[in-house]
Amino acid sequence: MRRILSALISMILCVTAQAPMAEDLLQIYDQAVVSDPSLREAEQNLFATREVKPQARALLLPNLSASGDVDYRTVDSDSRSSAGSSSFTDDYSTQGLQAVVTQSLFNRANWMTLQRSDNVIAQAEAEYRNFDVDLMARATEAYFDVLRAADLVTVQEALLRATERQLEQSNQRFEVGLVAITDVNESQAAFDRSRADLINAKNTLGNAWEALRVIIGTTSVSLARLGDKLPLAPPEPNEITAWADTAIRSNYGIIAASEAAAAANRVIEIERSGHYPTLDLQAGYDFARSGAQFRTNSDTGFVGLTVNVPIFQGGAVTSRTREAGYNFRAAQDRLDQTRRQVDQQVRDAFRGILSSIEDVKARQASIVSARSALESTQAGLEVGTRTQVDVLDAQRNLFQAEFDYLSARYAYILNGIKLHQATSTLTREVLAKANAWLNPSDLLVPPSY
Repeated sequence: MRRILSALISMILCVTAQAPMAEDLLQIYDQAVVSDPSLREAEQNLFATREVKPQARALLLPNLSASGDVDYRTVDSDSRSSAGSSSFTDDYSTQGLQAVVTQSLFNRANWMTLQRSDNVIAQAEAEYRNFDVDLMARATEAYFDVLRAADLVTVQEALLRATERQLEQSNQRFEVGLVAITDVNESQAAFDRSRADLINAKNTLGNAWEALRVIIGTTSVSLARLGDKLPLAPPEPNEITAWADTAIRSNYGIIAASEAAAAANRVIEIERSGHYPTLDLQAGYDFARSGAQFRTNSDTGFVGLTVNVPIFQGGAVTSRTREAGYNFRAAQDRLDQTRRQVDQQVRDAFRGILSSIEDVKARQASIVSARSALESTQAGLEVGTRTQVDVLDAQRNLFQAEFDYLSARYAYILNGIKLHQATSTLTREVLAKANAWLNPSDLLVPPSY
């Protein structure tokens, strides 16, 4: 007996050790921050964009360059004159070294480029923050998509069991002559349909797990399901215009589009600067040595100003300025489009929360009605006033009502997430509120493959 008990304890410990770790919404998001390749790509793009400013600043700082050369020459000279003829041969080498410092004193395009770099970096910063907010929303949606798909599998499994029992009862009644063969065929058709629906539901669940894996890099974790208690409350403040105004001010997508428009406006001034003169200061030292028989060695120091006044460049500057103007107006249109899209997202999400609250309540009541309808239909079948098809339809309606109720709960949460996403107020603290509604003791086990 003790050996058997010890063996059972060992088996339990092994199973416990191999059981996947449970994760809640916050842990899934933390994994996504580390594992999501698209977020890492956005981060590297931000780092790369930040290098725009030191590159623009370098155009205004002194440039020091040095160049040198070494040549080897062979000279064969043959000359004739009235005094006679002579020939001359010389093999020698020459060396030269030059160091030059150039400082831009006035170049309007360079100053405009430096100012534009601030807008470009601000745009990149806003885009990265917007991407982080988007990751929170994507992780949350993928999390609850898995739970919703798992609920659908549970409902389809229950429906399959119910139709299987109905098929068995139909066969038994047919054998004793209480029903016709059509009832058996209808029960068989309902059973086959339930099997097909279950197969599709399991495939949907597998796809949902894979969508989550794309974000967190693994599916070897169990997910905490949504608890029974879900406080249904409207947004605070419960005023759609207040949320819309907040979104216009703080949405990172709008901020990024605004900075992109400002950067495009700077490009107009950069291209227009092609009509302005430039002034540069140059200072340097030139060192030259020759090994020729009749040589000249020189050491030259120089300081000077270089002025370049553009007069005519074939109309290229004017054309590039017009092009920059068109691009600026396009950026303004994109900004306006972004504002409208964000405003639509805010209003859709706000109305979605309010409708989800009513929908959850209505779905909960529909379950009670569907259950009562099923009981009445089953009683009618017993006395002959209802058919087997009526019972199967009532069963399917009950299970569909249960699934719709669960889906409405998820829709309420996701609409709240989308509202905060549209206003760029989606933070880890907001996720923590949704995370508190999960039941850590009710786990969804990942697929075994």
